Amino acid sequence: MEKKNDRGWGPYIPGVLTGLVIIASAWSAKQYFGASTCFVRASGYLESIFLPEHVTATEYFNRFVPAVDWQVMMVIGIFIGALISSISDGSFKIKAVPDMWASRFGDSPVKRGIFAFIGGMILMVGARLAGGCPSGYGLGEIVQLALSGLIVVVCFFAGGILFANIIYHGGKRK
Repeated sequence: MEKKNDRGWGPYIPGVLTGLVIIASAWSAKQYFGASTCFVRASGYLESIFLPEHVTATEYFNRFVPAVDWQVMMVIGIFIGALISSISDGSFKIKAVPDMWASRFGDSPVKRGIFAFIGGMILMVGARLAGGCPSGYGLGEIVQLALSGLIVVVCFFAGGILFANIIYHGGKRK
Protein backbone atom coordinates (compact mmCIF):
# COMPACT_ATOMS: atom_id res chain seq x y z
CA MET A 1 0.00 0.00 0.00
CA GLU A 2 1.44 3.38 -0.93
CA LYS A 3 2.23 6.07 1.63
CA LYS A 4 -0.48 8.69 2.06
CA ASN A 5 0.26 12.32 1.32
CA ASP A 6 0.67 14.13 4.66
CA ARG A 7 0.47 17.57 3.06
CA GLY A 8 -3.30 17.42 2.44
CA TRP A 9 -5.76 20.00 3.69
CA GLY A 10 -7.33 17.73 6.30
CA PRO A 11 -11.04 17.91 7.06
CA TYR A 12 -11.18 21.04 9.24
CA ILE A 13 -10.41 23.95 6.92
CA PRO A 14 -12.61 22.66 4.07
CA GLY A 15 -15.35 21.82 6.60
CA VAL A 16 -15.33 25.32 8.07
CA LEU A 17 -15.22 26.91 4.61
CA THR A 18 -18.13 24.74 3.43
CA GLY A 19 -20.13 25.73 6.50
CA LEU A 20 -19.46 29.42 5.87
CA VAL A 21 -20.48 29.09 2.21
CA ILE A 22 -23.70 27.28 3.18
CA ILE A 23 -24.55 30.00 5.71
CA ALA A 24 -23.75 32.77 3.21
CA SER A 25 -25.84 31.03 0.54
CA ALA A 26 -28.82 30.56 2.88
CA TRP A 27 -28.59 34.12 4.15
CA SER A 28 -27.97 36.00 0.92
CA ALA A 29 -29.62 33.89 -1.80
CA LYS A 30 -32.16 31.91 0.29
CA GLN A 31 -30.74 28.75 -1.33
CA TYR A 32 -29.39 25.63 0.38
CA PHE A 33 -26.83 23.20 -0.96
CA GLY A 34 -28.10 20.29 -3.01
CA ALA A 35 -26.95 18.72 -6.24
CA SER A 36 -29.37 16.05 -7.45
CA THR A 37 -31.68 18.51 -9.22
CA CYS A 38 -28.75 19.94 -11.18
CA PHE A 39 -28.13 16.56 -12.81
CA VAL A 40 -31.79 16.34 -13.83
CA ARG A 41 -31.75 19.88 -15.25
CA ALA A 42 -28.41 19.37 -17.02
CA SER A 43 -29.46 16.04 -18.57
CA GLY A 44 -32.73 17.59 -19.71
CA TYR A 45 -30.81 20.53 -21.14
CA LEU A 46 -28.53 18.19 -23.11
CA GLU A 47 -31.49 16.10 -24.23
CA SER A 48 -33.30 19.23 -25.44
CA ILE A 49 -30.46 19.81 -27.92
CA PHE A 50 -31.17 16.49 -29.64
CA LEU A 51 -34.85 15.78 -28.84
CA PRO A 52 -36.54 19.07 -27.86
CA GLU A 53 -40.04 17.72 -28.53
CA HIS A 54 -39.47 14.84 -26.13
CA VAL A 55 -38.29 17.17 -23.36
CA THR A 56 -41.26 19.54 -23.73
CA ALA A 57 -43.67 16.57 -23.74
CA THR A 58 -42.18 15.03 -20.58
CA GLU A 59 -44.11 15.99 -17.44
CA TYR A 60 -41.00 15.58 -15.28
CA PHE A 61 -39.16 18.25 -17.26
CA ASN A 62 -42.11 20.60 -16.87
CA ARG A 63 -41.52 20.41 -13.12
CA PHE A 64 -37.71 20.50 -13.31
CA VAL A 65 -37.12 22.82 -16.25
CA PRO A 66 -33.90 21.93 -18.10
CA ALA A 67 -31.37 24.72 -17.58
CA VAL A 68 -27.86 25.59 -16.54
CA ASP A 69 -28.68 27.13 -13.16
CA TRP A 70 -26.84 27.94 -9.92
CA GLN A 71 -26.72 24.26 -8.89
CA VAL A 72 -25.03 23.23 -12.14
CA MET A 73 -22.51 26.04 -11.65
CA MET A 74 -22.00 24.93 -8.03
CA VAL A 75 -21.19 21.36 -9.12
CA ILE A 76 -18.77 22.68 -11.75
CA GLY A 77 -17.23 24.85 -9.02
CA ILE A 78 -16.89 21.81 -6.73
CA PHE A 79 -14.97 20.01 -9.46
CA ILE A 80 -12.72 23.02 -10.11
CA GLY A 81 -12.16 23.57 -6.37
CA ALA A 82 -11.27 19.91 -5.81
CA LEU A 83 -8.88 20.04 -8.77
CA ILE A 84 -7.17 23.19 -7.46
CA SER A 85 -7.00 21.70 -3.95
CA SER A 86 -5.45 18.42 -5.11
CA ILE A 87 -2.95 20.18 -7.36
CA SER A 88 -1.98 22.66 -4.63
CA ASP A 89 -1.38 19.97 -1.99
CA GLY A 90 0.41 17.62 -4.40
CA SER A 91 -2.12 14.78 -4.20
CA PHE A 92 -3.45 15.05 -7.77
CA LYS A 93 -3.17 11.92 -9.90
CA ILE A 94 -5.25 10.34 -12.61
CA LYS A 95 -6.25 6.77 -11.79
CA ALA A 96 -8.89 4.58 -13.37
CA VAL A 97 -9.12 2.35 -10.30
CA PRO A 98 -8.48 3.53 -6.70
CA ASP A 99 -5.94 1.48 -4.72
CA MET A 100 -8.43 0.33 -2.09
CA TRP A 101 -10.88 -0.85 -4.78
CA ALA A 102 -8.10 -2.66 -6.65
CA SER A 103 -6.91 -4.46 -3.51
CA ARG A 104 -10.43 -5.70 -2.79
CA PHE A 105 -12.01 -6.25 -6.21
CA GLY A 106 -9.17 -6.25 -8.75
CA ASP A 107 -7.79 -3.60 -11.06
CA SER A 108 -10.25 -3.83 -13.97
CA PRO A 109 -11.35 -0.31 -15.00
CA VAL A 110 -14.37 -1.79 -16.80
CA LYS A 111 -15.59 -3.58 -13.65
CA ARG A 112 -15.01 -0.42 -11.59
CA GLY A 113 -16.86 1.68 -14.17
CA ILE A 114 -19.84 -0.66 -14.23
CA PHE A 115 -20.14 -0.68 -10.44
CA ALA A 116 -19.69 3.11 -10.25
CA PHE A 117 -22.39 3.60 -12.89
CA ILE A 118 -24.84 1.26 -11.15
CA GLY A 119 -24.13 2.87 -7.76
CA GLY A 120 -24.61 6.33 -9.24
CA MET A 121 -27.92 5.31 -10.80
CA ILE A 122 -29.17 3.88 -7.49
CA LEU A 123 -28.17 7.05 -5.65
CA MET A 124 -29.77 9.33 -8.24
CA VAL A 125 -33.04 7.38 -8.34
CA GLY A 126 -33.18 7.45 -4.54
CA ALA A 127 -32.45 11.19 -4.44
CA ARG A 128 -35.15 11.93 -7.00
CA LEU A 129 -37.69 9.69 -5.23
CA ALA A 130 -36.92 11.56 -2.01
CA GLY A 131 -37.56 14.87 -3.75
CA GLY A 132 -33.96 16.05 -3.67
CA CYS A 133 -30.47 15.51 -2.41
CA PRO A 134 -30.53 14.07 1.12
CA SER A 135 -27.07 15.43 1.96
CA GLY A 136 -28.22 18.88 0.86
CA TYR A 137 -31.19 18.49 3.18
CA GLY A 138 -28.94 17.50 6.07
CA LEU A 139 -26.56 20.41 5.55
CA GLY A 140 -29.39 22.89 4.98
CA GLU A 141 -31.10 21.82 8.18
CA ILE A 142 -27.88 21.94 10.21
CA VAL A 143 -27.42 25.55 9.11
CA GLN A 144 -30.85 26.23 10.63
CA LEU A 145 -29.80 24.35 13.80
CA ALA A 146 -32.55 21.78 13.23
CA LEU A 147 -32.17 18.50 15.11
CA SER A 148 -33.45 16.57 12.07
CA GLY A 149 -30.47 17.78 10.02
CA LEU A 150 -28.02 16.57 12.64
CA ILE A 151 -29.77 13.19 12.81
CA VAL A 152 -29.68 12.84 9.00
CA VAL A 153 -25.97 13.68 8.78
CA VAL A 154 -25.05 11.35 11.67
CA CYS A 155 -27.01 8.55 9.96
CA PHE A 156 -25.21 9.24 6.64
CA PHE A 157 -21.84 8.96 8.32
CA ALA A 158 -22.83 5.86 10.30
CA GLY A 159 -24.19 4.17 7.17
CA GLY A 160 -21.14 5.15 5.14
CA ILE A 161 -18.73 3.85 7.77
CA LEU A 162 -20.70 0.62 8.17
CA PHE A 163 -20.89 -0.17 4.46
CA ALA A 164 -17.31 0.89 3.75
CA ASN A 165 -16.21 -1.55 6.45
CA ILE A 166 -18.42 -4.30 5.03
CA ILE A 167 -17.30 -3.75 1.43
CA TYR A 168 -13.62 -3.15 2.13
CA HIS A 169 -13.27 -5.35 5.26
CA GLY A 170 -12.02 -2.44 7.35
CA GLY A 171 -9.30 -1.54 4.79
CA LYS A 172 -7.61 -4.93 5.12
CA ARG A 173 -6.46 -6.71 1.99
CA LYS A 174 -8.07 -10.00 1.01
